[in-house]
Amino acid sequence: MRKIFLLICLFTVFSCKKKDNPNPPEQVRLLFPEKNSECTTGVDQDATTSRVSFSWQRADNTDSYELRVTNLNTNTVQTISTSATSSSLPLLKGQPYSWLVRSRNNQVNNTISSEVWSFYNAGSRTTFAPFPAEILTPDMSEKVFKDINNEVTLSWSASDLDNDIENIEVYFSEQNPPQNLEATLSATATSLKVSVLSSTTYYWSVVTRDLEGNATNSGVYVFSVL
Repeated sequence: MRKIFLLICLFTVFSCKKKDNPNPPEQVRLLFPEKNSECTTGVDQDATTSRVSFSWQRADNTDSYELRVTNLNTNTVQTISTSATSSSLPLLKGQPYSWLVRSRNNQVNNTISSEVWSFYNAGSRTTFAPFPAEILTPDMSEKVFKDINNEVTLSWSASDLDNDIENIEVYFSEQNPPQNLEATLSATATSLKVSVLSSTTYYWSVVTRDLEGNATNSGVYVFSVL
């Protein structure tokens, strides 16, 4: 009888033991279309559209992926969910796009996004506008400390398929959208120090111009100084 009682107690202990929390999904690594490239592998659908294939590496602790593709000219977004590591979407020819993949795990609410890559879908274009500058730091809505000179460093990455960027314009102010042209920099510039005040919120954007007269805007980013 005593042995039976002990077995029941052990069974109860192990049955009531909490299961380990499931791990959140991990970030995927994008493969194709390549970053800052012209995608020439799309399959023609009609005179204006081609179907482009996207691929990425499998991520651990992930049940499904959400592919998200944005037309950078119109801000039109297309999404598709899949358990595979590839998918395809019809895209307008000669248009710039950005894309990312979100990882999902059915057992947790957390999701995580990949890097954001940009590309042009091949078309009849012979020249290309610059890709919108990629903002590096400060990140969106980040809280930062000013340095000993009461400055914060803004940094970005700019690229153009034609390699004909003429200059970089940085707009910076306490207003949204930022109206003050803080500086006009050379094509190779990737950072700028700006004077700031504590307990203040700032807005900034980067405009990239090329020799053909094309210009693209990074969009407005915001950060707060502690």
